[in-house]
Amino acid sequence: MGRKLVVWGGVGIVAVLALLVGLNSLSKAPCLQLIGDLICRVETDDKIVALTFDDGPTPRGVAAVLPILDRYDARATFFLIGEDLKRHPQAARQILAAGHELGNHTYSHQRNVGRSRAFYREELGKTGQLLRAVGSDSDLFRPPYGRKLVGLPLEVDRAGLKTITWDVADRAEEFPEPADYARDIVERVRPGSIILIHPMYRGNATAREALPMILAQLRDRRYDIVTVSELLNHQSSASVSPQ
Repeated sequence: MGRKLVVWGGVGIVAVLALLVGLNSLSKAPCLQLIGDLICRVETDDKIVALTFDDGPTPRGVAAVLPILDRYDARATFFLIGEDLKRHPQAARQILAAGHELGNHTYSHQRNVGRSRAFYREELGKTGQLLRAVGSDSDLFRPPYGRKLVGLPLEVDRAGLKTITWDVADRAEEFPEPADYARDIVERVRPGSIILIHPMYRGNATAREALPMILAQLRDRRYDIVTVSELLNHQSSASVSPQ
């Protein structure tokens, strides 16, 4: 009897570990979500893509990115962290003045799995207030690290926000050279893609150096580069998670 208990206990531990691993993978899958809608790209025949930037704003990142976007007549969506937005509201205003749009990337950018509904509500609400204070009425949200399970999507829905992820993310650790970084992104793009790039902090030099290469190559392939909201207007049916 004792041996059977040990065996079944071991089986139970393995099952729990397998469940946790599965939930972890599900939580960060960019095109899957257990509850509510999630948009990681749109289905369209038009050669159009949405360019998105995560984190910040920082004066360094904004000063580097805005002139490049202007040079290539590209528009983008910036998903901002509330703590950075509170420190640098003028940087956010510069983004808006240049014709781009903002999105909510939570207040503290902590991993949003296993937290309370109250925590999610505060993270979304504080950043939403800061966005409105700089003149943005955005209803777009992106979860930090792409992580979401149940509580966060419920609060996102309660707040009237849309969860926007991506189907093409930068891979700076795998492609540390700007030319390789740019080529990797462009080769994975298709009509309706949502591209994720991280240009805001000191350690993101590769992304900043690669950005003009990415935009030039996309233009060569005759892509229009737009905000998420503009891309959604072109969708025939969005790619969403199952209900």
